[in-house]
Amino acid sequence: MTDETFNINYLAQLARLELTDEEKQHFSSQLGDTLEYFKRLEAIDVEGVEPMAHAFPIYNVLQEDVPSSTFSAEEVLANAPKSSENQIVVPKVVE
Repeated sequence: MTDETFNINYLAQLARLELTDEEKQHFSSQLGDTLEYFKRLEAIDVEGVEPMAHAFPIYNVLQEDVPSSTFSAEEVLANAPKSSENQIVVPKVVE
C-alpha cells in the first residue's frame, strides 16, 4: 500500500465516505498532484514576508451610511402573507 493510498483511505474515513477502488485510484492521483504542489510551495523563501488575510489590500468596502426614505408599515405589510397589529405573522418555531 502506497502512502497516497493510505492517505486516501484515511481521508475517506475521516469524511465518512465509502469510495470504490476506482475512485480511490482517481483521488489518489489528484492527492499526489496536490501534495507535489505543496512541496513546490515549501521551497519558496518567505522570510520577512508579513502574513496577510487577502491577496490585495482591502480597506473599507462598505458603502457610506446615508439616510434615505424608508417604506411605510402599510407598504411592508402589503407583501406579507399574514399580519397583525402592524407586524408580520410567522409560524411558531419554538415550543
